[in-house]
Amino acid sequence: MVRPKRSTDIVVTMLPWRGRFEGSPRRGVARFGSKTLQCAIGRSGMSAWKREGDGASPIGRFKLVNVYFRKDRRTRPVTALPARAIRKSDGWCDAPMDTNYNRFVSHPYRASAERLWRTDELYDLILVTSHNQRPRVRWRGSAVFVHVARGDFEPTEGCVALKPADLNWLLRKAGPRCYLTIVT
Repeated sequence: MVRPKRSTDIVVTMLPWRGRFEGSPRRGVARFGSKTLQCAIGRSGMSAWKREGDGASPIGRFKLVNVYFRKDRRTRPVTALPARAIRKSDGWCDAPMDTNYNRFVSHPYRASAERLWRTDELYDLILVTSHNQRPRVRWRGSAVFVHVARGDFEPTEGCVALKPADLNWLLRKAGPRCYLTIVT
């Protein structure tokens, strides 16, 4: 079992199971210090054996790496983490056999790569985690971010998603010594 090691960990857990009907969102809670925030998690829940495309949020403890933001839609976030504006050509490689798997890339790109510049608001603010970065293991999952939640906390593809105001609050409080800890 993964346990938070410091009070500076952002701890994400699933909400208590109260019966699930088809299409119901997967929701969780994110705790940071004494504050509790509602969040969305992967459509397949949480998994200790994360695989590319499985839709699960990976169980583990991950360093907060950096922040990307859409400067045409919002101001630079107030954070102690490194932050950079997203460009239209920015992407994240999700092709397990590519040498840049689970890394930032620029479009056009030769392999499959998710675009960070999106028409919806999901990636207007992205907090990158260290999931599967060192070492990078093929098929163990890519692009596990903390980003803006959809609608009524619809499930993600494996990320953690928060309301924009909550994500902004979190970024103001979080720094280079903070971690995202995902536990069941």
